[in-house]
Order: sequence, then structure tokens, then C-alpha cells
Amino acid sequence: MAPLSWRHHTLLQALLTRGPLSDRDFHALFTAVSGKNPATHQQLFNETLLKINKDLAYLQFELRACINQYDGMVYYGVVNNISDEESKLGTKYSVAQIAFYKGLLEAIVQEAGNDGRITSIDAINVRLDNQVIIVDGSQDSQSRLPTSIKNFSFSQKEKTLEELIRDRWLSSTSTGKIGLGTRSFLDLRSWFRANDIPSCVVCNEACIKASSCPNEGCNVRIHDYCLKKKFSQRKASRACPGCSTEWPCQDDEADGDDDVDEPGEDQAPSANRSSRKKRKRVKAELVEENDNAGPSTAVPRRTSRSTKAEEVEAAKEASAAGASQPTRTSKRRKK
Repeated sequence: MAPLSWRHHTLLQALLTRGPLSDRDFHALFTAVSGKNPATHQQLFNETLLKINKDLAYLQFELRACINQYDGMVYYGVVNNISDEESKLGTKYSVAQIAFYKGLLEAIVQEAGNDGRITSIDAINVRLDNQVIIVDGSQDSQSRLPTSIKNFSFSQKEKTLEELIRDRWLSSTSTGKIGLGTRSFLDLRSWFRANDIPSCVVCNEACIKASSCPNEGCNVRIHDYCLKKKFSQRKASRACPGCSTEWPCQDDEADGDDDVDEPGEDQAPSANRSSRKKRKRVKAELVEENDNAGPSTAVPRRTSRSTKAEEVEAAKEASAAGASQPTRTSKRRKK
């Protein structure tokens, strides 16, 4: 088997040093090193990733793609496929910090709603003692906890939380809610399956942020981006795959429908969309021309109208003057 080329090494080096890359960034990097666009050379792109993974398999590593369930974007990254005590030696996090992360992970995946996030207050209050296994099973397990676990303060939790967000194991919103990060979605696929996290019926991936069937007795859950794909056609049935209950439209779906016109039978949606854009562009150009022309194009109309009115008035006065002048002459003749 031929060794990896400099192109393969460049792709790996970028992922290892910069961390997970978005679909757009990774494709741009692939285009830069290969001169080929993955959109038009999909087979070459897949063969390149397959070649890299064949060599990484010896080290139990894998170049993997995942979808961030909060923004629906695809990310690429390199993950370790083995989770043992030896592999834990390579992490920069302490035992207490890892226990804190595990507690946060459980709290997020067990969140009762469909948002897949917890508040920052709930995150700080996560307990660490149930994340440590006491081997001898003694009754006084609290006293057997490592000192680093028992003395893990709120300030240490806050600092660790910031570090986990910075390293993209977790994510945060402007409102202070905490969710999983891109690296968690990449690395924890096997953990999700081992812990029976409900999966999406469309893509079969774990549902961290997903919509539930409106029927309370149905356990079907579907990612928001999978919903858009499944029910992309307006006239397609929106029946739940599990219980056939009508699945309600999402807010962004309803908003999007208002802006989209139904194409004709012989007209493709892309052509319809481009024609609308062209009409808008033409209108904008016309408005711009009017604005640039200023009052010189509008005033003459009003001026011409006023000129015509003045001419009519002048004609009336002239006719009136013409009618009165003969009368005066006739009077003079009588005298």
C-alpha cells in the first residue's frame, strides 16, 4: 500500500492543529491541496478520506464527519476510537474535571425538553460524586472519594466550564445555556449508543437536540434538519413514522413558505427563483436611476402641465379681449 502523500498529511495536520473544521472550511482546504472541488469530484474526495482512515486505523484513530445538532452544519475531525486508562493519560484535564464533564454530559442528554441544553446554574450545580466508581463497594463511599473530587469548588467548576467551551467539548449561547460542543458530537458516537440515547428515525444518530412526536404516547424523535429533509415537499405527507400522527410545521418552515412561489409544471424552482431575483435587480436599477436623475425628470412633467394651463388661460383672456374690442368700436361709430 502506497504511503500517504503530502496532501494527506496537510489535511491531517490542519485537523490536528486547528481542531474540527466545518464542511466549508475542510472542502476549501481540500481544494487548495488537490486543485479539485469536492462538490464536483466527490469520488476523489471520498477516496482521499478512505486512504487516510486506512492508515489511521493502525493507531485506532479515525477521520470522521458529524453534524452539529444545534446549527445543522457538518464538521470533520480526527477522533480516538479507544477509550481506556492509557488513552486518558494524553488528556490535559484532571480526574475531577473529567468527572465534571461526565456529569454535564449526563445532565444535557437527560434534559427533559427538546432543546438539548441546560442553564449555566444547573451546570455549576452538577454533582461529581456519582461519577466516580468505588471499587470495594463499601457503605461509606463519600469518605472514599478522591480529595480532588470532594474539594472541587464552584470557582473550579466555572473555570473548567469555560475551558471545555473554549476547547469545543461544550457550547454556550448568549442566554447562558450550555450544550454539547462539536468535539463531543465527533467523539461520543459510541457512548451515545452504549447509553441508549434515543436516536433519530431518519439518520439513526443520537438525538440531543430534536423534535418529539406530538403524540405523547409515541417515542419518535427527529432532528430539526432531518425534519426539513423528510418533509421538504409541500404536498408530502407529514405523518409520524411511528404512529402516523400529523407532524406540525416548524416556525422556520412556515416563514420560508411565504417567500417561495409555487413553480409551474414546466418551470424549475431554480429558474423561478432566478427570475424573481432578476426582476428585483431590474426594479432596483430603475429606482436607482430615478434617484440619480433627481428632480430634473419629475419637475418637467409638472412644469409642462402648468405651462399648458397658462396657455389655456391666456387663450381665454385673448378671446375675451377680442370679443370686447368690436363692441367698443361700434359704439364709437354710433357717436
